[in-house]
Amino acid sequence: MIITSYFPPEIGAASNRIYHLAEGLKNDYEVSVVTPLPNYPTGKIFATYKGKFSAKTEENGIKINRLWIYASVSKNKFLRLIAMLSYSFSLICFFIWNKIPDKVIVQSPPLLVSFTCMFFLRSKRRKLILNVSDLWPSAGLELGALKEGFAYKMLKKLEAFNYKKADLILGQSNEILTHVKTITTKPEMFLYRNFPEIEYPKLTKKESSDGRVKLVYAGLLGVAQGIYKLCNEIDYTAIEFHIYGSGAEEETIKHLINSKKDLPLYFHGRVNRNELHKVLLNYDMTIIPLLNRIYGSVPSKIFEYAKLGLPMLYFGGGEGETVIEKNKLGWVAREGNYKHLNTTLRSITAKDLNYDLKIAIQDTARLQFDFERQLESLKKIL
Repeated sequence: MIITSYFPPEIGAASNRIYHLAEGLKNDYEVSVVTPLPNYPTGKIFATYKGKFSAKTEENGIKINRLWIYASVSKNKFLRLIAMLSYSFSLICFFIWNKIPDKVIVQSPPLLVSFTCMFFLRSKRRKLILNVSDLWPSAGLELGALKEGFAYKMLKKLEAFNYKKADLILGQSNEILTHVKTITTKPEMFLYRNFPEIEYPKLTKKESSDGRVKLVYAGLLGVAQGIYKLCNEIDYTAIEFHIYGSGAEEETIKHLINSKKDLPLYFHGRVNRNELHKVLLNYDMTIIPLLNRIYGSVPSKIFEYAKLGLPMLYFGGGEGETVIEKNKLGWVAREGNYKHLNTTLRSITAKDLNYDLKIAIQDTARLQFDFERQLESLKKIL
């Protein structure tokens, strides 16, 4: 059983990661998923599920239990707490009335949800696997979403409890596993990168008609990504900047584009993942930004774009820089330093972003970011 707060048809790295994990395990296990009624990132229950208290379906051989949640993306901390508590309450009811298998994978964060699972499902007869994708609440402190105080201390206690009750911890980065080891060495640790299971597209040689670099960003337009600030700070001298996605900053970005029509800045909205993979092949390079460096975070876009053969400009610091540089996937600009970002951008020409580079990146992805190879290693310790 996989318990997660995000699952398709919701978009984003978290839902894609859990979906591929479930798909990969179903040939060896009877897999079920427990997740809320779809609501992310809009904070509203998707139209297909409106008016339902729960939904039970089977999709591609996976049993999916969708539970009630008070959906909200409000910045009000009280409403966000209510949303997490509502899903936790639904989970407790589910645990009481349903048989739980002897292997359970729990997604963390949200901390309160994962704590509910680790507390109510702890049993010597059951193996609890904690899939840690972010170091909450430390990441919240770095992002400015949390402040040190009583609430932060309580979340740190929940975090420690979760790690100590796990039999196996899957960490999305080496930094995450290093952090866990400072709290407990009891559970087994496994580096489980967010390698996507997608087709390798056939690349073709293309030349830019005017010599300008076509730069693209695709993903969530949230506070952590800082796309609105990026739009204001970036040097457009030799580039045009294209944006795909949706999120909290969407309207401010649209307003900026409308107020500065002279800029080669374009917003294309949100497209589905399969279509996006085709669209991205029309661009020279992508940018992967984080407004602030988040310890433990390695954006999953790195592995996805590598399979597409898309050169990257990484602007987020941390372990992501190491992955980019070690595997020669593109360029790195110093985190938070927009002057260095623009200097780096001006140094990259359309000729640098050639067919040979894209083929080399794709070949690296085949060797280093293989989903099936990683999954087979995971199965040996489950």
